[in-house]
Amino acid sequence: MAVNTLNSYGRISITDECIAVVAGNTARECYGVVKMVNRNFFGAIAELFNKENKSKGVIVDTRGDKIYIDLHVMMKYGVSIPAVAQSLKAAVKYDVEKFTGMIVATVNVNVIGVPLPEDI
Repeated sequence: MAVNTLNSYGRISITDECIAVVAGNTARECYGVVKMVNRNFFGAIAELFNKENKSKGVIVDTRGDKIYIDLHVMMKYGVSIPAVAQSLKAAVKYDVEKFTGMIVATVNVNVIGVPLPEDI
């Protein structure tokens, strides 16, 4: 799917993959996020072959003119998970809305794990 909009410049179409890349880059820059984690089969296969996946750990669903985003992250040991999750939601929502000009209805943060300090 894609998000479509029409303005004085013409028709603009932004794919879900492009939105996922923007959301993933923003999420990786947030304090407390160690890495993004694949939660789908194709992402896991791509990771096996060392193919770089910029949208790793991000699932985007567009319905009408609204965008729904699911993030799958590993957080840093010792951070406040609720505080980092709130900050992550706000940052991703802001950047995707600024990028697309569309409304982000929800950003769900799924914490997959917290690696111990010796595992990092």
